[in-house]
Amino acid sequence: MSIEIKAPTFPESVADGTVATWHKKPGEPVQRDELLVDIETDKVVLEVVAPADGTLKNVLKEEGDVVLSDEVLAVFEAGDVSAVAAPAAAEAPAASASDNADVIASPAAKKIADENGVDVSSVAATGKDGRVTKEDVVNHLKGGAKPAAAPAPAAAPAPAPAAAPVAAIPAGERIEKRVPMTRLRATIAKRLVEAQQNAAMLTTYNEVNMKPVMDLRKKYKDQFEKAHGVKMGFMSFFVKAATEALKRFPAVNASIDGNDMVYHGYQDVGVAVSTDRGLVVPILRDTDSMSLAEIESTIGDFAKRGREGKLGIEDMQGGTFTITNGGIFGSLMSTPILNPPQTAILGMHKIQERPMAVNGEVVILPMMYLAVSYDHRMIDGKEAVQFLVTIKELLEDPARLLLDI
Repeated sequence: MSIEIKAPTFPESVADGTVATWHKKPGEPVQRDELLVDIETDKVVLEVVAPADGTLKNVLKEEGDVVLSDEVLAVFEAGDVSAVAAPAAAEAPAASASDNADVIASPAAKKIADENGVDVSSVAATGKDGRVTKEDVVNHLKGGAKPAAAPAPAAAPAPAPAAAPVAAIPAGERIEKRVPMTRLRATIAKRLVEAQQNAAMLTTYNEVNMKPVMDLRKKYKDQFEKAHGVKMGFMSFFVKAATEALKRFPAVNASIDGNDMVYHGYQDVGVAVSTDRGLVVPILRDTDSMSLAEIESTIGDFAKRGREGKLGIEDMQGGTFTITNGGIFGSLMSTPILNPPQTAILGMHKIQERPMAVNGEVVILPMMYLAVSYDHRMIDGKEAVQFLVTIKELLEDPARLLLDI
């Protein structure tokens, strides 16, 4: 029975998608719920799985093709997988060393390999999912690999040459690699440029003494992890401090919609998460009612699913404020860019010990620079500065978070 494999139904905010990777080839046996293809949208990668046991009969949309919601991607033949796998297994012994059918290689790579008599199975693959790329074959040839040829008559082994250097990129070689920008990366670029062009963006800075939070974490981290099953990090403190500051300064929690200013009566804080595909911002909903443990647990889940490419569109829609932490990569100070239509974003940075003047004495303290970028059309400088000072005060005296003062 033939079944049409269709693209997922995209939400209203997603116009179309791109076929990212086919994990199965035509004629290859597939089991029910096995991954067939990844569809990349502006926000997430959506997985399309097999509807039943059977075989992928015909692929209608190749990698890189743009597809619409519910558009047919391939034709699937449902049936007994073992019946398909048996003939393939029987033919396997007949395959010669030069048969490259089972080797995943790009068309350009296969063409160059055939022209030079190179067995692509002998080429070191660097492409996604073990794919042999054009550059792999070129580098294989430049590395001194000989084209495949008829075996030469047996001869006495020649003496080994004196420690010759390992073949590498020839001196003076200037290698370039051109790859298409992913939809997520293109969307990030577009939104960041729009934010800079359309908003009156300004950044204010301050610094916070992290010693009180670090001492509190050191004292209770073991009990916290034992009680809640999650480690106590710094991000939960910043989320709670930002949430309290947002309640006191509603304009920072607002957004601009045309000529209207939209004030939100709730705090949905986005936390920037770095993944192999790019930066994504999943949303913590109603952070005012979340505990530190709930925040840490949810952020941990976001990070794990982000690395696995399993964040859903619903995880990243909305948000009234964003926190980004460049400090985990060693950034000492930066200017975060707004995440439209939000009107402000908080940037955290590296904790670094610095000499500070405390009551007339020089004391070494673990300090962090904080930055708040804001849309000056919506937020006045006074509000932005007071908002950041509020976060600073709450972090330097964490008890105030509990006492709501």
